[in-house]
Amino acid sequence: MPKKVLNNISEIRRYFHTNTDPVYFVSATNFNLLGLDEWVKNFKYICYMDCFDGRHPNVLVPSELPHDEFQSIEDINNYLLQHKEVIDYVKARGGKPKFVFLMFDEKTEKLAKELGGEVWFPKAKLRTKMDNKIETVRVGNKAGVPSVPNTLSKVDSYDHLKKICKKADLGNDLVLQSAFGDSGHTTFFIKTEADFRKHEHEIVGQGEIKIMKRIDCRGSAIEACCTSEGTIVGPLMTELVGFNELTPYRGGWCGNEIFSTAFPPKTREKARELTFKFGEQLRKEGYRGYFELDFLIDKKTGDIWLGELNPRITGASSMTNHAAFAHADAPLFLFHLLEFSKKPFKLDVAELNARWADPDMIDSWSQMVIKHTEDTVDIVTHAPESGIYKMLPDGTVMFDRFDYHRRAVESEDEAFFLRISNAGDYRYEGADLGILVTRGRSMTKGFQLTEKSKRWIDGIKNAYSARPLPSAQAFEDPAFKIM
Repeated sequence: MPKKVLNNISEIRRYFHTNTDPVYFVSATNFNLLGLDEWVKNFKYICYMDCFDGRHPNVLVPSELPHDEFQSIEDINNYLLQHKEVIDYVKARGGKPKFVFLMFDEKTEKLAKELGGEVWFPKAKLRTKMDNKIETVRVGNKAGVPSVPNTLSKVDSYDHLKKICKKADLGNDLVLQSAFGDSGHTTFFIKTEADFRKHEHEIVGQGEIKIMKRIDCRGSAIEACCTSEGTIVGPLMTELVGFNELTPYRGGWCGNEIFSTAFPPKTREKARELTFKFGEQLRKEGYRGYFELDFLIDKKTGDIWLGELNPRITGASSMTNHAAFAHADAPLFLFHLLEFSKKPFKLDVAELNARWADPDMIDSWSQMVIKHTEDTVDIVTHAPESGIYKMLPDGTVMFDRFDYHRRAVESEDEAFFLRISNAGDYRYEGADLGILVTRGRSMTKGFQLTEKSKRWIDGIKNAYSARPLPSAQAFEDPAFKIM
């Protein structure tokens, strides 16, 4: 008997509301897909960090076991999938488990299979290929989505770099990126030989490097999902980049804003058009499901250039999946699950994309990812709990009540804080302290942090206390992303 086809959004929502197969998001925290459990029955989070002190009903945090030092979020996920409490939990819940991740590798795929489950993402090998910044440029060129004027080349020395740039007419003010990296870790701003010397060991011998002409631009992000019915495109978001109050990494991502007039209508329309074209090219490359593009928008000309591709959910996914259009129709990630569910469906993607382009479908929110920005190492002795915080008229920030819904934020004088670093954790330069979500904007029209945002950041940071690290205790900065 042929499977019944889902014919519209209503039927898709009902399908997941009555879903019977267990779906697990395995990650350091549940931040990226926060709230999906309210759209998908039997959706659970398996996390390494307990951001909610045991009060979130669908989060499992197994007890800590001895383990090798984590070098990546893939290591965390592989640790979780081998944890006896997790194995017992998954087996006790039965069904044929489906797993989704922020990051995973071939070992993760093997562990998921040993649990009798499926990974609902394209294969790690393909994802890694698409994640390569050099490959992104090539995919974009095939799709007709241009990158910032660039050339791709190995770099042997500063003199070699100058020759490459002269031939490609890129000038001397450059941005270099290696194939893989995140949040500004492998983005280098090179204008002089001294700049080059500072990062030489991260450039020479690293294979092909993306060498770009430096432009004066705004950062932006947009998420989309490749489905068999076409590429569904979310709204264009601003990016918070490199603010000293939030991140020690120059050029590092540190948050997003979503609001209907984030960019002029022509810019938004063009970004959506380019994202659709890129998604359709990804489908030809064999990729399907969720992805995110960073666009760089020239301040003077308004030209839009492809920055990078993240073939996965990202730190911006929480913004996309909680916007007004997601509540009106369905979160974008629901279509990712649908694509992998093998459930036949029909969807008028053009009609859906047109509706999601309507400014009335977008409300105004901001998120700031707060890192420890000082070049110090200590141990957290007190951390603010997750929940709703209030800003008093004098700018003081105080905890008001527990909640795990950002929608519980009632006004711009309230914010939802998701704690990452907890008491007992190391606090080092670049360590994620937590994420603060507010209604309205966190940046001015000139894309600088508002004074109110700075007070929010100070308020959260001041809620942390720490003690010095014993002088004999060595510490090595892990410096990898967890969201």
